[in-house]
Amino acid sequence: MSHGSASAGLPLKKASREGRTIVFIDESGISQRPHRVRTWAPRGVTPVLQDCFNGKTLSAVAGVTFWNFYFQLHPGPIRAPQGVEFPDALKRQVRGPLQVIWDRLPAHRSALVRRYVEASGGRIEVEFLPAYAQELNPVEYLWGYWKQHELANVCPQKFWQLGAVARMALKKMKRKPKRLFGAFWQQAELSLN
Repeated sequence: MSHGSASAGLPLKKASREGRTIVFIDESGISQRPHRVRTWAPRGVTPVLQDCFNGKTLSAVAGVTFWNFYFQLHPGPIRAPQGVEFPDALKRQVRGPLQVIWDRLPAHRSALVRRYVEASGGRIEVEFLPAYAQELNPVEYLWGYWKQHELANVCPQKFWQLGAVARMALKKMKRKPKRLFGAFWQQAELSLN
Protein backbone atom coordinates (compact mmCIF):
# COMPACT_ATOMS: atom_id res chain seq x y z
CA MET A 1 0.00 0.00 0.00
CA SER A 2 1.58 3.19 -1.10
CA HIS A 3 1.36 6.33 0.96
CA GLY A 4 2.09 8.59 -2.00
CA SER A 5 0.04 11.45 -3.29
CA ALA A 6 -2.26 11.08 -6.26
CA SER A 7 -1.71 14.71 -7.18
CA ALA A 8 1.79 14.02 -8.51
CA GLY A 9 0.34 12.25 -11.54
CA LEU A 10 2.94 9.45 -11.39
CA PRO A 11 0.60 6.87 -9.75
CA LEU A 12 -2.09 7.63 -12.35
CA LYS A 13 0.35 7.16 -15.23
CA LYS A 14 1.54 3.89 -13.67
CA ALA A 15 -2.06 2.74 -13.27
CA SER A 16 -2.74 3.57 -16.91
CA ARG A 17 0.36 1.63 -18.04
CA GLU A 18 -0.75 -1.39 -15.98
CA GLY A 19 -4.32 -1.28 -17.36
CA ARG A 20 -5.81 -0.51 -13.97
CA THR A 21 -9.25 1.00 -13.62
CA ILE A 22 -8.82 4.20 -11.65
CA VAL A 23 -11.55 4.63 -9.07
CA PHE A 24 -11.88 7.54 -6.68
CA ILE A 25 -13.72 6.58 -3.49
CA ASP A 26 -15.29 8.81 -0.87
CA GLU A 27 -17.92 8.69 1.86
CA SER A 28 -20.70 11.02 2.88
CA GLY A 29 -23.50 10.98 5.39
CA ILE A 30 -27.10 12.07 5.57
CA SER A 31 -29.76 12.05 8.23
CA GLN A 32 -33.50 12.50 8.43
CA ARG A 33 -32.95 16.22 8.86
CA PRO A 34 -33.34 17.80 5.42
CA HIS A 35 -30.58 19.31 3.36
CA ARG A 36 -32.26 22.71 3.03
CA VAL A 37 -31.97 24.62 -0.20
CA ARG A 38 -33.84 27.60 -1.59
CA THR A 39 -37.17 26.73 -3.11
CA TRP A 40 -40.24 28.46 -4.44
CA ALA A 41 -43.66 29.00 -2.91
CA PRO A 42 -46.69 31.10 -3.77
CA ARG A 43 -46.18 34.75 -2.95
CA GLY A 44 -46.73 35.41 0.74
CA VAL A 45 -46.57 31.73 1.74
CA THR A 46 -43.39 30.70 3.52
CA PRO A 47 -42.34 27.10 2.70
CA VAL A 48 -42.28 24.91 5.81
CA LEU A 49 -40.20 21.74 6.18
CA GLN A 50 -41.29 19.35 8.90
CA ASP A 51 -38.31 17.25 9.79
CA CYS A 52 -37.57 14.51 12.29
CA PHE A 53 -34.96 15.28 14.91
CA ASN A 54 -33.76 11.70 14.91
CA GLY A 55 -30.00 11.34 15.38
CA LYS A 56 -29.66 8.27 13.13
CA THR A 57 -27.35 8.71 10.16
CA LEU A 58 -26.99 6.88 6.90
CA SER A 59 -23.54 6.70 5.38
CA ALA A 60 -22.95 6.40 1.67
CA VAL A 61 -19.77 5.29 -0.01
CA ALA A 62 -19.24 5.76 -3.73
CA GLY A 63 -16.56 5.03 -6.27
CA VAL A 64 -16.28 7.03 -9.48
CA THR A 65 -14.48 5.72 -12.55
CA PHE A 66 -14.17 7.56 -15.86
CA TRP A 67 -17.42 6.02 -17.12
CA ASN A 68 -19.55 5.03 -14.13
CA PHE A 69 -20.07 5.19 -10.40
CA TYR A 70 -20.85 2.56 -7.81
CA PHE A 71 -22.31 3.02 -4.36
CA GLN A 72 -23.34 1.35 -1.10
CA LEU A 73 -25.38 2.63 1.81
CA HIS A 74 -24.65 1.76 5.45
CA PRO A 75 -26.46 2.67 8.65
CA GLY A 76 -24.15 4.59 10.97
CA PRO A 77 -20.58 5.71 10.34
CA ILE A 78 -18.02 4.17 7.96
CA ARG A 79 -15.47 2.06 9.77
CA ALA A 80 -12.68 -0.31 8.71
CA PRO A 81 -15.02 -3.23 7.77
CA GLN A 82 -16.81 -0.98 5.25
CA GLY A 83 -13.36 0.13 4.05
CA VAL A 84 -12.89 -3.50 2.97
CA GLU A 85 -16.47 -4.26 1.93
CA PHE A 86 -16.75 -1.58 -0.75
CA PRO A 87 -13.48 -2.33 -2.64
CA ASP A 88 -14.36 -6.02 -2.40
CA ALA A 89 -17.70 -5.33 -4.09
CA LEU A 90 -15.91 -3.23 -6.73
CA LYS A 91 -13.62 -6.18 -7.52
CA ARG A 92 -16.71 -8.20 -8.44
CA GLN A 93 -18.18 -5.44 -10.63
CA VAL A 94 -15.12 -4.02 -12.40
CA ARG A 95 -12.89 -6.37 -14.36
CA GLY A 96 -9.15 -6.16 -14.07
CA PRO A 97 -6.90 -4.54 -11.51
CA LEU A 98 -8.04 -1.44 -9.61
CA GLN A 99 -6.22 1.74 -8.63
CA VAL A 100 -8.14 3.05 -5.61
CA ILE A 101 -7.65 6.69 -4.70
CA TRP A 102 -9.18 7.93 -1.49
CA ASP A 103 -8.69 10.35 1.37
CA ARG A 104 -6.89 9.69 4.62
CA LEU A 105 -9.92 8.64 6.64
CA PRO A 106 -8.69 6.46 9.56
CA ALA A 107 -10.82 3.56 8.24
CA HIS A 108 -8.85 3.67 4.97
CA ARG A 109 -5.52 3.49 6.78
CA SER A 110 -6.55 0.74 9.21
CA ALA A 111 -4.65 -2.52 9.64
CA LEU A 112 -7.71 -4.42 8.38
CA VAL A 113 -7.73 -2.50 5.09
CA ARG A 114 -3.96 -2.79 4.73
CA ARG A 115 -4.13 -6.59 5.16
CA TYR A 116 -7.01 -6.77 2.66
CA VAL A 117 -5.07 -4.82 0.02
CA GLU A 118 -1.95 -6.93 0.57
CA ALA A 119 -4.04 -10.13 0.26
CA SER A 120 -5.51 -8.93 -3.06
CA GLY A 121 -2.37 -10.12 -4.83
CA GLY A 122 -1.90 -6.82 -6.65
CA ARG A 123 -5.49 -6.66 -7.87
CA ILE A 124 -5.97 -3.51 -5.77
CA GLU A 125 -3.46 -0.74 -5.30
CA VAL A 126 -4.16 2.26 -3.11
CA GLU A 127 -3.04 5.87 -3.27
CA PHE A 128 -4.05 8.57 -0.84
CA LEU A 129 -5.04 12.09 -1.77
CA PRO A 130 -2.98 14.82 -0.15
CA ALA A 131 -4.33 15.98 3.20
CA TYR A 132 -6.96 18.73 2.90
CA ALA A 133 -7.32 18.23 -0.86
CA GLN A 134 -10.84 16.89 -1.12
CA GLU A 135 -11.42 19.14 -4.14
CA LEU A 136 -9.26 16.70 -6.15
CA ASN A 137 -11.79 13.91 -5.61
CA PRO A 138 -14.63 13.88 -8.19
CA VAL A 139 -16.82 11.99 -5.71
CA GLU A 140 -17.04 15.17 -3.61
CA TYR A 141 -18.90 16.81 -6.50
CA LEU A 142 -21.15 13.78 -6.86
CA TRP A 143 -22.11 14.21 -3.17
CA GLY A 144 -22.74 17.92 -3.70
CA TYR A 145 -25.05 17.24 -6.63
CA TRP A 146 -26.81 14.44 -4.72
CA LYS A 147 -27.57 16.66 -1.74
CA GLN A 148 -28.26 19.93 -3.57
CA HIS A 149 -30.41 18.51 -6.37
CA GLU A 150 -31.63 15.00 -5.61
CA LEU A 151 -32.16 15.19 -1.84
CA ALA A 152 -32.94 18.89 -1.52
CA ASN A 153 -35.58 19.56 1.16
CA VAL A 154 -36.41 15.84 1.50
CA CYS A 155 -37.97 15.15 4.93
CA PRO A 156 -38.43 11.39 5.47
CA GLN A 157 -40.34 10.54 8.65
CA LYS A 158 -38.84 7.05 9.07
CA PHE A 159 -35.22 5.95 8.85
CA TRP A 160 -36.03 3.26 6.27
CA GLN A 161 -37.59 5.98 4.09
CA LEU A 162 -34.30 7.89 4.18
CA GLY A 163 -32.50 4.82 2.83
CA ALA A 164 -35.11 4.26 0.13
CA VAL A 165 -35.03 7.90 -1.04
CA ALA A 166 -31.21 8.03 -0.96
CA ARG A 167 -30.87 4.78 -2.96
CA MET A 168 -33.49 5.88 -5.50
CA ALA A 169 -31.72 9.24 -5.95
CA LEU A 170 -28.33 7.58 -6.53
CA LYS A 171 -29.84 5.12 -9.02
CA LYS A 172 -31.46 8.04 -10.84
CA MET A 173 -28.08 9.79 -11.00
CA LYS A 174 -26.52 6.68 -12.56
CA ARG A 175 -28.96 7.09 -15.46
CA LYS A 176 -28.02 10.74 -16.01
CA PRO A 177 -26.11 11.67 -19.16
CA LYS A 178 -22.39 11.07 -19.17
CA ARG A 179 -21.85 14.84 -19.20
CA LEU A 180 -22.76 14.78 -15.50
CA PHE A 181 -19.76 12.52 -14.81
CA GLY A 182 -17.64 14.78 -17.00
CA ALA A 183 -18.70 17.73 -14.87
CA PHE A 184 -17.53 15.94 -11.71
CA TRP A 185 -14.12 15.28 -13.29
CA GLN A 186 -13.93 18.81 -14.65
CA GLN A 187 -14.76 20.34 -11.27
CA ALA A 188 -12.00 18.24 -9.72
CA GLU A 189 -9.73 19.61 -12.49
CA LEU A 190 -8.84 16.10 -13.62
CA SER A 191 -8.45 15.32 -17.28
CA LEU A 192 -10.54 12.62 -18.94
CA ASN A 193 -7.71 11.94 -21.43
